[in-house]
Amino acid sequence: MKKKKEVTIYDLAKELKVSPSTISRALNNHKSISQKTTREIQKTAKDLGYRPNSLAASLRNNKSKTIGIMISRINRPFVSSLISGVENTARKAGYNVIISQSNDKYENEVSNAKALYDSRVSGLIVSLGMETKNVHHLKQFTDQNVPIVFVDRVPDEFNSYRVIIDNYTAGYKATQHLIDQGCKRIAHFAGAQHLNVYNLRKKGYLDALRKNNLEVTEELILDLKTMSFEEGSDATKTLLNLPQPPDGLFSSNDTAAVSAILTAKEKGIKIPEELAIIGFNDDPMASVVEPALSTVSHPAVKMGEISAQRILEHSSKKMDSDVSEITMLDTEIIMRSSSIKVNTPHLLEAT
Repeated sequence: MKKKKEVTIYDLAKELKVSPSTISRALNNHKSISQKTTREIQKTAKDLGYRPNSLAASLRNNKSKTIGIMISRINRPFVSSLISGVENTARKAGYNVIISQSNDKYENEVSNAKALYDSRVSGLIVSLGMETKNVHHLKQFTDQNVPIVFVDRVPDEFNSYRVIIDNYTAGYKATQHLIDQGCKRIAHFAGAQHLNVYNLRKKGYLDALRKNNLEVTEELILDLKTMSFEEGSDATKTLLNLPQPPDGLFSSNDTAAVSAILTAKEKGIKIPEELAIIGFNDDPMASVVEPALSTVSHPAVKMGEISAQRILEHSSKKMDSDVSEITMLDTEIIMRSSSIKVNTPHLLEAT
């Protein structure tokens, strides 16, 4: 089937016997064109199936009303909620969103960055992939005064907007919760330590142990590369095969924590009596696994909304992209059945 020819402003100008510049101004509701003419032109454009060429406009202006998002894995509940927050805010302002995922691969992230740069996005929201240690591929944006907002997984050295949570305090409180339940040998699924989120959660875990005069045992600390379900299962088996297995576990995400619950139950370990477990993120799976998983809240939607707002503010104020601004949001411990070992029913969240 032959492709139908795209209708242009020149076709509209010929149809209505006016200049292309008049068509262009009317389509953009310019005040120099009368309301009657504007209505007639816009109606004809609609009837003939005219579509504005936003790419051409962005090439002329070196800017588009599009926000790019670079994330690790779109199927993670935290990430999908983050994207939802970005889109809610962007669409209200008349902006579109382009989403790219790296699957935690550095090479994919570099390629995605180039594609978004070539698309002339107005701003970029980034949550770094697991493998990313160097963010030089993002300098092309700041060199052209395109703002970048790092959210959740952020680099140590790169002037930018940052929207984060207090990962250190969250890690400390999660560990302290297990200690309050009577746990003495607390294990930790730590994640890739070059990423700030996992590094700070581990530091909070370690300091909580030290402050409570509990021994830091290296064999109980496992650095999982991807924090996947499979890694969580393998790590749990490793812990349970120790001569002295842990009686508590703080996992830096819910995926590995849920895997730990299921793996421990398969081996006949009672949760939480023999092994109390707390995760991180409050993913939907946390409340449906049996027993329900205690976790740390992660305000993903709000983080997305704030990230998009920073892009919009930057565009309206014509600010220099070389900024350093941090927005830090609070978290809270959500206590469920997987970690409640002592008789404190008033602390138990209904599930």
